[in-house]
Amino acid sequence: MPSPEQPAPFSTVLRTASSEEHEAAEQSSFMSHLLGGRLGVEAYADLTGQLWFVYRALEGRNAELADHPVAGPFIDPALLRSAAIERDLRHLRGPDWRTGLEPLPATAAYVARVEELAAGWPAGYLAHHYTRYLGDLSGGQIIRGIAEKTWGFERKGDGVHFYVFEDVANPAAFKRDYRAKLDAAGLALDEVERRRVVEECKRAFTLNGAVFRDLDARYPLSA
Repeated sequence: MPSPEQPAPFSTVLRTASSEEHEAAEQSSFMSHLLGGRLGVEAYADLTGQLWFVYRALEGRNAELADHPVAGPFIDPALLRSAAIERDLRHLRGPDWRTGLEPLPATAAYVARVEELAAGWPAGYLAHHYTRYLGDLSGGQIIRGIAEKTWGFERKGDGVHFYVFEDVANPAAFKRDYRAKLDAAGLALDEVERRRVVEECKRAFTLNGAVFRDLDARYPLSA
């Protein structure tokens, strides 16, 4: 058990402190219905479209954040998702995929928060980077498999490119390295800042869950 002189690794703190919010987002009605095969491909396409707004915000200031002492080590071209999402959207919605695509209120709030942090508090931005990208490399792979089976997408092909990290040769090793960077980041922050980042991590999962609730309202299951 860690002593006061040897606090728990920051990656462990983030995971355990946000577990309730993480579970709530994962078990949302929308995701349960979508992954249970009870919604059509249009709902999956809508989720993908909402994610496009989120990842544009996450990746929009990468050039500036790359030099930041805390956030910089996490800015990795291998993680970039925006182009992959756009490729999926062309497959799901056609060449005019941007037509009619608007952020849901919860998505707009999520995007605004990410943009605010990327510009003004990179340590807080890191909480959102962690919740999204590490999730994509983990549970996102389960979503990919279900999507391929449910809607007949080619394995790792059109429709699921978002979940395919072609430049990550060894996902398990990559995630270990990412967590080691989180631990190093935690050591570089004082206790007050670490607590703020933990709270932002909880908020990130809550914001994700709010997007799922908005989508759930758009796709109510028929009796």
